[in-house]
Amino acid sequence: MSEFSQNGIISTLHDFGTRSTSEIEKDLLKFSKERKMELILPCLYSELEGSALPNIVEEISKTKYLDHIIVGLDKANEKQARKAWKFFKKLKTPFSILWNDGPALKKLDQELKKKDLSPNELGKGRNVWYCIGMSIARDTARSVALHDCDIKTYDRRMLAKLFYPVVNPLFNFEFCKGYYPRVANNKMNGRVARLLVFPLLTALEKTIGKSDYLDFMKSFKYPLAGEFSFRRNVLPELRISSDWGIEVGILSEMQRSFSPQNICQVDLADTYDHKHQVLSIDDETKGLSRMSIDIIKTFIKKLATQGNSFSREKFRSLKATYYRSALDLIDIYRSDADMNGLQFDSHTEEKAVELFAENIMKAGESFILNPMDTPFIPTWSRVKSAIPNFLKRLEETVNEDNKKYS
Repeated sequence: MSEFSQNGIISTLHDFGTRSTSEIEKDLLKFSKERKMELILPCLYSELEGSALPNIVEEISKTKYLDHIIVGLDKANEKQARKAWKFFKKLKTPFSILWNDGPALKKLDQELKKKDLSPNELGKGRNVWYCIGMSIARDTARSVALHDCDIKTYDRRMLAKLFYPVVNPLFNFEFCKGYYPRVANNKMNGRVARLLVFPLLTALEKTIGKSDYLDFMKSFKYPLAGEFSFRRNVLPELRISSDWGIEVGILSEMQRSFSPQNICQVDLADTYDHKHQVLSIDDETKGLSRMSIDIIKTFIKKLATQGNSFSREKFRSLKATYYRSALDLIDIYRSDADMNGLQFDSHTEEKAVELFAENIMKAGESFILNPMDTPFIPTWSRVKSAIPNFLKRLEETVNEDNKKYS
């Protein structure tokens, strides 16, 4: 049963179960006549061979309000890319595939590299950035939504609710973030949000003091959700993080650019499950260890731009404060799990907290040694300024690939 609280400084839109999916979609179909909608699907080729993406495509195929779909395809050779074009033909909506490993897009990327405008790292951030560039180049959609392709519990109601706040002409929202409970297979998931982000925000508030930014971030029920929607004017100036800090980075950008009254979060599902990352205690370049370091650095850099000073002593204090806050939360999670009949492993939870505490120091040391390092990819407005016809050529290249390989 959905709650109805409005506890933060942003708006929370709930799902009380009082409207059917078809009723919501009927509204969206009406809105689509004046406000075209485009969906971005960043994916790995390996996800085409899993169970989640085929179901996602099947569910999306049941919708009628979408104008266009942009698929960002990573880690695919030519044979796999051709299979991907065949796979996505199941969609009933027109679509374009950005084959990021293809020769044509690689050639364009080399052009950006010569001007230091290309993303530094491979991964989701780079994929999303190029897809957003394609959406800007097409210049037809009034609203754009984005979600991951590994959602095991996906249904089309999620997509309808994600679009609704930024498409309804009576609403003033420029940006919408999804949220949901991370419970599946009889246990609590979402370890990085539960055991890192929430206690870290509390610890940051205690060590550096209250701030509008921390109030903003604490307002989100699930800040690491990979489901977003935007009105198109947001996209040209949007800075995308190239590392695992992409979700926190986008929220930070929204806080910088818009009033809280223009930002909302929406209840997407009662249950949610996706592909899980390993903790990777022994290798900080992989899994949740790498993710935690990137997220911590994103928070630090954002707070530094607001005039906050960080030193090794400050990071030691932050680590200790975080550790205590996280252990207190574990006690609460244990009670919550027991009451709901869920499995709960205190040892595994505390091992994660210990890793994240150590990674606060690693992220802090990285910041001290290289405070000017930035994970953000240049905005598309900057690219357009440096190479005025680049977006047009990006669209032409993608269209040519789609004709050649489909």
